[in-house]
Amino acid sequence: MHWLDWLILLGTLGFIVGYGVWRTRRETSSESYLRGGGDERWWAVGLSVMATQASAITFLSTPGQGYLDGLGFVQFYFGLPLAMLVINRVFIPLYYKWKVYTAYEFIGKRFDARTRLLTAGLFLIQRGLAAGITIYAPSIILSKVLHWPLSWTCVFIGTLVILYTTTGGAKAVGVTHKQQMAVIFGGLFVAFGLVVWYLREHIGFVESLQLASALGKTDVIDTSFDPSNKYTLWSGLIGGFFLQLAYFGTDQSQVQRYLSGQNVQQAQRGLWMNALLKIPMQFFILLTGVLVFVFYLFNAAPIHWNSANTEALRLAQPPSEGWVSEPANLDEVGVGEIVEIHSSKSWSAWESLDSAYRDNRAELSNEVHAWLTQQRAGNTETNARSLVELLEKDEVIRAAYAEEIKYEIPAAESNDKDYIFITFIIDHMPIGIIGLLLAMIFSAGMSSTSAELSALATTSVVDVVKKERTDGEQVRATKWATVLFGLLALAFAALFSLFENLIQAVNIIGSLFYGTILGIFLVAFFLKRVGGTAVFIAALVAQATILTIHFSEIQIAFLWYNLIAPAIVVLGAVVLQAVLHVVGPGFRRLN
Repeated sequence: MHWLDWLILLGTLGFIVGYGVWRTRRETSSESYLRGGGDERWWAVGLSVMATQASAITFLSTPGQGYLDGLGFVQFYFGLPLAMLVINRVFIPLYYKWKVYTAYEFIGKRFDARTRLLTAGLFLIQRGLAAGITIYAPSIILSKVLHWPLSWTCVFIGTLVILYTTTGGAKAVGVTHKQQMAVIFGGLFVAFGLVVWYLREHIGFVESLQLASALGKTDVIDTSFDPSNKYTLWSGLIGGFFLQLAYFGTDQSQVQRYLSGQNVQQAQRGLWMNALLKIPMQFFILLTGVLVFVFYLFNAAPIHWNSANTEALRLAQPPSEGWVSEPANLDEVGVGEIVEIHSSKSWSAWESLDSAYRDNRAELSNEVHAWLTQQRAGNTETNARSLVELLEKDEVIRAAYAEEIKYEIPAAESNDKDYIFITFIIDHMPIGIIGLLLAMIFSAGMSSTSAELSALATTSVVDVVKKERTDGEQVRATKWATVLFGLLALAFAALFSLFENLIQAVNIIGSLFYGTILGIFLVAFFLKRVGGTAVFIAALVAQATILTIHFSEIQIAFLWYNLIAPAIVVLGAVVLQAVLHVVGPGFRRLN
C-alpha cells in the first residue's frame, strides 16, 4: 500500500481508539460502564444499534455474496420491520419498567435463577463464537495487505478492541460508534461511486443492471416454498422475523445499546431508525457486489481470489516440469478432461487449469461484448444462455483449482469467497481511497466486536457469576471479564476458516441458539401462567432438536431454525405446565 493509504487507515483507527479511551477514562460507575449511562438520544441509539450489527463481515462477505448469488440475500432482512414493531411495543417497555442491566436479568425475575442461567449461557456460547468471527473477518484484510500470518493479525485486531472496550465499557462502545458509522457510510458511498465510475469505460449503469439481470443477479424475490432453500421471501419474512426478533430483542449486545437511551421513547425511535435504514443499506452493499461482478466481466479476474494461496501453489508445484502429481477430485468437478489435454504439453495441474481458465475468460469477454452490441442495437431479447454456460464453466475450473490447492497445500484455506471485494479494493482502487475503505471495514469490525465483548462481560458478571459487590468492584469485575472474553474470541477466531462464507457463518451460529432464547422470552412475555420448570425443560428439548437437525442429514435451511425452536419452547412449555397441574416454581406475574 501507498504511504497515504497507511496514513488514512492508521490515523482513522488511532483517532477512534484514542477518542474512546480519552472520553471514558474516568468511567467508574456501574450504570455508565454496564449500561452506557442512559443518556443517549434516539439518533445515537439508532447509530449504535446499526454499528453493532454492521460488522466487518458486512463489508467483506456481503459484496462477495452479491457477486456470487446476486441480490436475493436481501430477503433475509424482510422480517426486520415486523420484528422492530414487536420489540418496540412489548420488549422495550418491560425492560425499562424492570430497570434491568441485561435481558437475562428480566428472565430471572420472571422465572427463576436456573432459567436465567440457561438463557445467559446460550447467549454467551453464541455471542462468544460470533465475536471470534468479527475479529477473524478484518484480520483477513490485514493478512492480505501486510502478508502477515492470519493468527498475528487476529491478535492485533483483538488487542485494539479490547483496549478501549475495557477502558470505558458500554459507554466507550456508544461513544466510538458515532465516529465508526461516519467512516462506514462515507466508505460505502465512495466504493459504490467508484465502481460505477470504472464501469463507464465499458458499459452504462442501466446497461450494467440489464446485463446483471440477464445473468440472474438482480432477482430479489424468490417465492418458492422450499425448506432447503436458504433465501426466499418466506424464509425471510418468517424465519428472518424470528431471527431478527431474537437478535434485537434478546441479544444483550443489542439490548445494551437501546438501554442506553434516555427513556423508552428514545430507545423506540432508535430502533425505528434501524428498521428504516437497514434493508436499503444491505441492498446497497449487495448491489455493489453485483456491479463488481459486472466489472470483472470486462476486466481480468483471478482464478483464485486469495493471492497468497496462488503464490504458495506456484512454489509447491513449479511450472512446466511435467506432471507433478495426480490432482485431487478433478473428475468430480468436471475438468478431468481439461487437465488431461493440457498435461500432454508437460504442464503441471495448476498450469493446465490456469490456461483453461484464461481461454474461457477470453471467450466470455467476447460473448459479453457481443451481448452488449446486440443490446445497444435494440435487441431486447438478447440471448444470454452462452454467457451463463461460460460462467458455469468458469466456476467449475475455479472449484478444480481450489481442489488442487487443498491437495498440494493441505494447511491452506482454499475457500476464497470472502476475498473477492478486498481483492477488488487492493487491485483497482486509487491511492487514498484504499486506506479509506480499509478504515471502513476495520471500523465496522471494531464497532461490532466492542459491543459483543461489552455485552458478554456484562452478562457474565450480572447473570452468571452473581455476588454482592460494591459499585467499584462491579466495574472491575466487568473489566476483567472483558479481557477474558476478548482472549476467548481470539481463540474462537481460529475456527472460522471452516465456513464457506462469513456472513452465512454469523447467521448460522445465531440461528442455532437464538430460536431457543427467543422461545423463553416469548413465554415470559405472553404466557403468564407458565412457570420456570416447564420452560426450562422445553428449552433444553428445543436446543437439542435444533442441534440434531443441523448436524444430521436433514435438509432444512438454517433460517427456519428460528421458527422451529421457539415453537417447540412455547408449545412444549404449555404442555408441560398442563402436565404438572401447577404453576411452576419460578412464576412471577408481570402486573
